[in-house]
Amino acid sequence: MKKIITLITVLLMVVLTGCGEKKAPEAESTGRVGLVVSTLNNPFFVTLKEGAEAKANEMGMEIIILDSQNDPAKELANVEDLVVKGVDVILINPTDSDAVARAVMAANNSKIPVITLDRGANGGDVVTHIASDNVAGGKMAGEFIVEKIGKDGKVVELQGIPGTTAARDRGKGFNEAAANNITVVAQQAADFDRTKGLDVMENILQAVPEIDAVFAHNDEMALGALKAIEGSGRDILVVGFDATDDAVNAVEAGTLAATVAQQPSMIGAMGVETASKVINGETAPEFIPVELKLVTK
Repeated sequence: MKKIITLITVLLMVVLTGCGEKKAPEAESTGRVGLVVSTLNNPFFVTLKEGAEAKANEMGMEIIILDSQNDPAKELANVEDLVVKGVDVILINPTDSDAVARAVMAANNSKIPVITLDRGANGGDVVTHIASDNVAGGKMAGEFIVEKIGKDGKVVELQGIPGTTAARDRGKGFNEAAANNITVVAQQAADFDRTKGLDVMENILQAVPEIDAVFAHNDEMALGALKAIEGSGRDILVVGFDATDDAVNAVEAGTLAATVAQQPSMIGAMGVETASKVINGETAPEFIPVELKLVTK
């Protein structure tokens, strides 16, 4: 009898002890984010990618990064791949604001929220757009040029990829500043590419005898234009956009007059932070601006 009572007592103690223990809370899922970058052959977008990656690691989020190689078809395939992988949110830096609509709608059809970075989308449903105010940045560059060369100055505008919001908005801001102040003697696309910036500028230098300044929609084109100008022996002021490391070094060296500083790392980081909020059911404003500033010597 004593043995039975002892056994019952031991069993009760085990049960009570088990009831008194609290289970460790399961770790909350921090989410899985996909990032589709227009190209990783441009320092600006490499920095954007690195900012997103660092923030995801800091927040304990999984991030899948895919390169569209400036190809809208590859961009669509990347988004479809992320849909299959079951990501919670897709961050996309479009190759082209019109062409990206198909990719955005592919995500929409699978009920995956989309956030655009740096360049907007002209179709599909997007939760929010995170970017610099490119119109303000273009105007900032234009006003700087007007101040430096005066109202009789003649300026070349090297445009980005046609159809992208960045090219459209930077051009809009620049031309607002240029109107009734300076003469734009040439406008030509060089697709945000350094080599194309060099080639296009060489052709313009041969065709246009009087040029006082160049505004390039990004630093890669500005640096290409600088090389062409140096080869021609002419003295022409050049302003870029993005404040990449190479451009800032050129400003410090006195070869590039100025560059409008975006903060690509912050754009990437803010994309991940916003994705986390969306995953947790929070709402985001339609547009999240990132501060700009003009970098001069």
